[in-house]
Amino acid sequence: MADEILLLPDIICETDTGLATVPLVRERAFAAWQHDIPQEYWTLDGPALTARVAAARRKLGNRLVVLGHHYQREDVIQFADFKGDSFKLARWAAEQRQAEYIVFCGVHFMAESADILSAPHQKVILPNMAAGCSMADMAGTDDVLAAWDDLQEVLGDTIVPVTYMNSAAALKAFCGRNGGVVCTSSNAQKVLAWAFAQKQRVLFFPDQHLGRNTGVKMGIPLEEMAVWDPRLPLGGLTREELERSRIILWKGHCSVHARFTVDQIREARERYPDVQVVVHPECSLEVVQAADYDGSTEFIAKIITEAPAGSVWAVGTEINLVSRLARENPDKTVFCLDPVVCPCSTMYRVHPAYLAWVVEELAAGRVVNQVTVDAETARWAKVALERMLETA
Repeated sequence: MADEILLLPDIICETDTGLATVPLVRERAFAAWQHDIPQEYWTLDGPALTARVAAARRKLGNRLVVLGHHYQREDVIQFADFKGDSFKLARWAAEQRQAEYIVFCGVHFMAESADILSAPHQKVILPNMAAGCSMADMAGTDDVLAAWDDLQEVLGDTIVPVTYMNSAAALKAFCGRNGGVVCTSSNAQKVLAWAFAQKQRVLFFPDQHLGRNTGVKMGIPLEEMAVWDPRLPLGGLTREELERSRIILWKGHCSVHARFTVDQIREARERYPDVQVVVHPECSLEVVQAADYDGSTEFIAKIITEAPAGSVWAVGTEINLVSRLARENPDKTVFCLDPVVCPCSTMYRVHPAYLAWVVEELAAGRVVNQVTVDAETARWAKVALERMLETA
């Protein structure tokens, strides 16, 4: 653990009308969602928060593990016992059988996955319950169930549902009950290959871009991929479009990765002729095809870390990870493709004040912000997750 906390400055985000400053204290607005957090935490400075987190952790010892997703801000990630992508963190947490408490510095669907995979005696804590995921929210359970009924009526029993890890536990359970599976950005191609061995078609949600990029890598023509818009009757598609489809893509996306453009890649190449461009597969197909590499956060971190000294990297993913990789690789030039890019706004809701609050409550014998998945949902979600593990 670091000796002192880093309090980030205001963040600058691009809006339709220009640049807007989003101050750090905006986090206080989210405190209204958490009525139990005492106001005193917002009066503490960095060193005070650091000291209080450290004292609570000493008291808890190995009963507590703190996990930090790659997209977490520096003033939170410094407390993590382990950092990684969502599924890597959930699996790691499940292996820490000595830990009674798992504090997951990430977003809600990640904490749900950790709860599904953890042992019965373990409790998963999310520092800020308002930390969700806009992409996951684009695939509501009711909308997916309605789409599934429509698709069954038109196409019959020819579809395997595949959900990205970035989805609610209820949708993972839906896949488990209906012969489907979960995938991550690193194993999507293997998972889809398994799905096509089961049936003719795949319903892929919630991120259309990961599904499309994976399909293209597998040689599936774009005309055999249809985009389902849950706001429109029959997803806005004709029966003919559905019948010729092999992948039905949910109309969802990551707002961070949607910001990256081919023009940004072109500008990076003009500025640095020897630049190598690596992007996340949640970016659009055009951006992925214009890049040199694409892959998960783990892939991005690995390829840059193992790259030779003096190499130049333009990166298309969340700014906290890009900035961290730049600091950890001072012998290379590492920069974000988008010169003005916002952090993942929901990840940013995990403020160190929330972390201090939840660990001090645990040290006092009180559990706050526990994320639990009901037994039936957890059972079927685990089926879908285990299919993924067996497949990929």
